[in-house]
Amino acid sequence: MKVYKFGGASVKDAAGVRNLRDIVLGQNDLFIIVSAMGKTTNALEGVFEAMQHGDQALAMERIDGSYAYHRAIIDELMGADITIEQVDLLFQQLRNTVRNTIYRSSDAELWYDTIVAFGELISTTIISNYLNGHGVSNRWIDMRRAFLTEQRHKDANVNLEATAVRLKREIADSPVSVFVGQGFIGGAPDGTTTTLGREGSDYSAAIVANVLDAESMSVWKDVDGILNADPKKFPDARKIERLSYMDTIEMAYSGAQIIHPKTIKPLEAKNIPLYVRPFGDKNASGSVITGDVERAYEPILIQKSQVLLNLHSRDLSFVLEEKFAKVFTTFDSHRIRINLVHNSAVNLYIAVDASWHIDDAISELRAEGFDVEKIEDVEMVTIRYYNDEYYRRYAFDERIIIRQTTPHSLRFVRTK
Repeated sequence: MKVYKFGGASVKDAAGVRNLRDIVLGQNDLFIIVSAMGKTTNALEGVFEAMQHGDQALAMERIDGSYAYHRAIIDELMGADITIEQVDLLFQQLRNTVRNTIYRSSDAELWYDTIVAFGELISTTIISNYLNGHGVSNRWIDMRRAFLTEQRHKDANVNLEATAVRLKREIADSPVSVFVGQGFIGGAPDGTTTTLGREGSDYSAAIVANVLDAESMSVWKDVDGILNADPKKFPDARKIERLSYMDTIEMAYSGAQIIHPKTIKPLEAKNIPLYVRPFGDKNASGSVITGDVERAYEPILIQKSQVLLNLHSRDLSFVLEEKFAKVFTTFDSHRIRINLVHNSAVNLYIAVDASWHIDDAISELRAEGFDVEKIEDVEMVTIRYYNDEYYRRYAFDERIIIRQTTPHSLRFVRTK
């Protein structure tokens, strides 16, 4: 069994879906994980925001826009006279969800997951139907039934043991050996829909690869492979041919968009190689991530937008000795991810991902006796395996607020 994952940019239009078909045509024992098409997740987040504000008319308008987008893809792939009943049913379910829900802010994550999950359900339904009609017989898998997650919304972890039983049951006794399933989504113990974190389709594919003992996993993207920097910001970015599991985890944790941070552990557990391959050239080698690579041999640059919080103890008590645990418990309870910590005796700098709940966390910390300054429009830059040239070029930027250096990494937070 091989596992292929196709992101939203890869299937944003009819040409992309046809290209997916060309890549998988003639293959057997294949599990295909697909994201929502194009910017559909963003569009559905707009539906959710309208729902939050009680603007049902705006939510319906945005759903209609998403339907028109997907309908145009179906028309080009199959013809204007073709109706995929399952797609129409999914859009009707989406409309009913918005129409019939009594929204409460305490259930925000639940309804977020419920709404945005339709993107993957719709994309895979279209692609599965198209493949079945064009030479690639396959079975559509509802990953809400196949993946059992924890009872947590918006960033759920997968119960691997229970999922193994469920997923194998879903594909058992199949007359075909090609399967199409959704990335990013799963099901909670109470039956509600969960999501695995933004860009979580990589994680979905890795779980499938682990459970089915896949020989490899491939992520098909619109790049030549893994690059040592974002080519949009660094024109001289170069491809890394081979990368270790450890370096990939460090890159993902620091904010590299190439692979979701949770992806590597399920693969490393069974030594499954991960290929990052160009969607536009199925014969290109791309890059490979394995356990038999020692380290990268050139600097890797990663930039990530952050919010920087400066906590100052009002009573001059030592932060580390007296209140460190409370600070981290507060962030964890609000599901705020901490990416960098820098402290002195009475000051604590924390760089975190943007979150709906930052202001709530700040209020709690202020009640605990901290003065808290929130600094927005900053970025965290990580240079892994920096050399003297990179240190001189980046370490003395006047915009730097915090700088940390280890033998292998230079990391700093600076204003944009």
